[in-house]
Amino acid sequence: MTVTQLAARIDDALRRGLPEAVRFVGEVSGLRERTHWYFDLKDAGAVVNCVMFQSAAKKAAFTPSNGQQVLARGRVEFYAPGGKVSVIIERLEPLGAGALELAYRALCDELRTLGWFAPERKRQLPFFPRKIAVITSRTGAALQDVLATMQRRCPAVEVLIVDCRVQGAGAAAEVAAAIDHVGARAAIYGVDAILVTRGGGSMEDLWAFNERIVAQAIVACPIPVVAAIGHETDTTIAELVADERGATPTQAVMRMTPDRAALAEQVSSLSTRLTGNTRRTLELYSRRLRACTSRPIFESPRRVFDAPGSTVRSLSARLVSGVRGLLSRRASQTDRFSAVLERHRPGPARARVLARLAELASRLRAAQKIERRRDRVEAIAQRLTRGIEVQISREASAVDAVARQLGAVGPMQVLERGYSVTLLKSGGLLKSSDQVRPGDGIITRLAAGEVESVVGSSAQAPPVRGTAIERGPSKRTRRKIQDTDTPGLFGLDG
Repeated sequence: MTVTQLAARIDDALRRGLPEAVRFVGEVSGLRERTHWYFDLKDAGAVVNCVMFQSAAKKAAFTPSNGQQVLARGRVEFYAPGGKVSVIIERLEPLGAGALELAYRALCDELRTLGWFAPERKRQLPFFPRKIAVITSRTGAALQDVLATMQRRCPAVEVLIVDCRVQGAGAAAEVAAAIDHVGARAAIYGVDAILVTRGGGSMEDLWAFNERIVAQAIVACPIPVVAAIGHETDTTIAELVADERGATPTQAVMRMTPDRAALAEQVSSLSTRLTGNTRRTLELYSRRLRACTSRPIFESPRRVFDAPGSTVRSLSARLVSGVRGLLSRRASQTDRFSAVLERHRPGPARARVLARLAELASRLRAAQKIERRRDRVEAIAQRLTRGIEVQISREASAVDAVARQLGAVGPMQVLERGYSVTLLKSGGLLKSSDQVRPGDGIITRLAAGEVESVVGSSAQAPPVRGTAIERGPSKRTRRKIQDTDTPGLFGLDG
């Protein structure tokens, strides 16, 4: 047969020879956590290769570790392409500590990290609560213990019973909802504290109080919460996060309510102390009163006013005498002031003031006339200034026009068109070739700059027609130059 046929027979033999699901115990070895879990389960005599797929691994209540003893449930399969026999694990449970115990420890570690177990977070219980809300099952024995203990210790504390399930599926949600409800309406109900309790049972029975939802409700409750779950040896997460833990429901009630007998003894002690303090205070003030009444001022009060009365009468007589003397002096001063006032009557002073005012009025009128004349002079000066400015502007315009005409007929304009002027070394204007000899130096002036030359021949050249400079100035130009006494453009006489 072929390898494939042999592999098929092996697989068929495994399917027919083993049940569909097997349960076995082994020690975890070679754990590899990827998307799926790959590990071996071994004992002293053999090793089995195991695979736990992601869907099954998510349902596991714990993460296995190497060396841990576990109870596995799965099916045996032969993987033909790899030639391996593996167990596909569907469920995994730890041995020793169960799954609930591991879940309990994991949640404890998480809540401890959040600080929910910290003592500084927990609140102080009220000394004398008005009303206590008891969250438990109405049919449970724990409720009867609570009511009996509260009736015996302090009947004055009222009880609000909140019935809910404390065991089974959905119990944790009901307990958390009851805590949230009472906490939100504590002021309306007049509740000062909450007691969450139930009787004993197995860990599975008490598991509702190990759920995170109950712990979160207790931490978020605005009033103190006391938890008493199960027996003294049972410790739930609800008790760990509560503000106070009772080992039993009866002990929890004793922590929450004062003892009637102890209160009576305390009241009696306080009454005795109050009576004694009151008696001592009355005796003290009685002695003080007797001491005060025995003094002379209280035996004969009139003698207290005799000396001050004589002093008042003496002072009254002195006051009347002093007022009379003062009035006499003030009358004499008034007479003197009247005589001085008569000498300084306002009539003559008024006449002098009126004369002075008349003089000032005359001077004011003269000053007003001068001011009006000054205004006229200023107006004339302004008109004269404006006339002078206009005349200056006109003359400046005429000068500008003459300057423009002079520039139009000036020799520099001719030079700008490409003509030139030839001068002798002596400074005179060269008008004829007879004025120079061979070897004489001449200067040719252009529009921009000068050129110095030396005469090579004195032969006369025919005049060049069309050159305005060689023909010499026109009659009109010569007339203008002769009429002026200033030198020409090139420092020569016309």
